[in-house]
Amino acid sequence: MKTLLLALLTTFVCIQTNAQDKWISLFDGKTTNGWHTYGKDAVGEAWQVVDGALTLNPIAKAGFQVKGGGDIVSNESYNDFHLQLEWKISKNGNSGIIFFVQDEPKKYNYIWYTGPEMQVLDNDGHADAKIIKHRAGNLYDLVAGVEGATKPVGDWNLVDIINEKGILTLKLNGITTVTTTLGDASWADLIKNSKFSKGESPDFGKVFSGHIGLQDHGNQVSFRNIRIQKL
Repeated sequence: MKTLLLALLTTFVCIQTNAQDKWISLFDGKTTNGWHTYGKDAVGEAWQVVDGALTLNPIAKAGFQVKGGGDIVSNESYNDFHLQLEWKISKNGNSGIIFFVQDEPKKYNYIWYTGPEMQVLDNDGHADAKIIKHRAGNLYDLVAGVEGATKPVGDWNLVDIINEKGILTLKLNGITTVTTTLGDASWADLIKNSKFSKGESPDFGKVFSGHIGLQDHGNQVSFRNIRIQKL
């Protein structure tokens, strides 16, 4: 009996260890290694590592973004994946987590022309929160999410974005806010009825592989514990 219990325990530990080994860190908590500003070779100086978090410092504006900032994207691209991270937004702040980003700045002016976004927002302070499908945890301008999952400004919010076999799931603080199917007729209708139906983003939502992006929307935002599993 002891031998059997020991074998079962060993198997369980191995399974747990293998599950943990699948996680790939996208942020080491010390540097911006593994990321670059869209259209550039490195990350701009406005993106800084502060207290173990990748933080956009809005020291000076450059249009709707930050001087020395810009959207940043992971060096690697991913197909089916489970992305997990934490975000903290400033008062009245706006940002986003964009995925399936096509890293082709000569073809697309902005990363959101290419990939869907999970909204990061101060729901209580930013005007965008008044628009359905633009609130934190939503699939931005495509699917309105379940309400009540967002923590107050100043608190960390845990995100899980899972893309597996054509099913996209968004979770915020353990609550599933959005589930949708990619690439079918209903997906095409979502895009048709969104701002992404315009000519500036003709390939939006058509490619289900790409880079992970963190958005510069001109406000202070922090990200930490950024990791991913390939599924």
